[in-house]
Amino acid sequence: MFSNYLIGLREGLEASLVVCILIAYLVKTGRRDALKPIWIGIAVAVAIALGFGCVLEFGSQELTFQAQEALGGSLSIVAVGLVTWMVFWMRRTARHLKAELHGKLDAALAMGTGALVATAFLAVGREGLETSLFVWASVHAAGDGTPRPLIGVALGLATAVLLGWLFYRGALKINLAKFFTWTGGMLVVVAAGVLAYGFHDLQEADWLPGLTHLAFDISGVIPPDSWYGTLLKGVFNFQPDPTVLQLTVWALYLVPTLAIFLSPAGFGLGRSRQQATPPPVRDRV
Repeated sequence: MFSNYLIGLREGLEASLVVCILIAYLVKTGRRDALKPIWIGIAVAVAIALGFGCVLEFGSQELTFQAQEALGGSLSIVAVGLVTWMVFWMRRTARHLKAELHGKLDAALAMGTGALVATAFLAVGREGLETSLFVWASVHAAGDGTPRPLIGVALGLATAVLLGWLFYRGALKINLAKFFTWTGGMLVVVAAGVLAYGFHDLQEADWLPGLTHLAFDISGVIPPDSWYGTLLKGVFNFQPDPTVLQLTVWALYLVPTLAIFLSPAGFGLGRSRQQATPPPVRDRV
């Protein structure tokens, strides 16, 4: 449940910040007449994200077991790729997010209503689609048949909306650079578990070999149905009997990705140190 709360909080806060920046800019520049197209674009983006999640969930139920595992494994890998790109992108551009959105909004205002709808839709829609895909992959990996994962996502999104409103009202200030760095690091850990289980799905679909080659089996020490086994599974997608391929993929992804992300070079991925280490951001939206 915690991992899904983190996903909802992280992705939801990005979307909330985008909405707050767009709305605040229009209000401050006296363009309240442009608020309606912005809200229409946001509503369309949310509807499409929800529809995408429903298609993933209910559409996959009509497939055979092998096809379900193949789909789940493939989408898990895609979700991890998108989330990895997202956390690096946000860490690198957090301090410039407001200026970038203001520039896009100025261009949209000059073009008309349709451009405003499209700007809001694209700004929020990307976060919504990423959230739907990653939540689906995370829930699929956890194998939790209870509504707890969805409750976790809902609580995370609700927290993000509340924080976004407090930012807008000026009642709350936060170091966005540090926030996105630490939550991004935790998401990388969650993504490693999703990726490993995605490869396990592909093994069960007979797309990859080695399903019977276990790296270790500590089910007797950490039973999967115990409270602490369930906790580890829900937070880290921990599995007490991973295959050799799962463990290898998990380590090859987690160690270098986390090391690069938390290093100063993670800001620019190859830019100079002076450019890659911006001062702390304390931005009032």
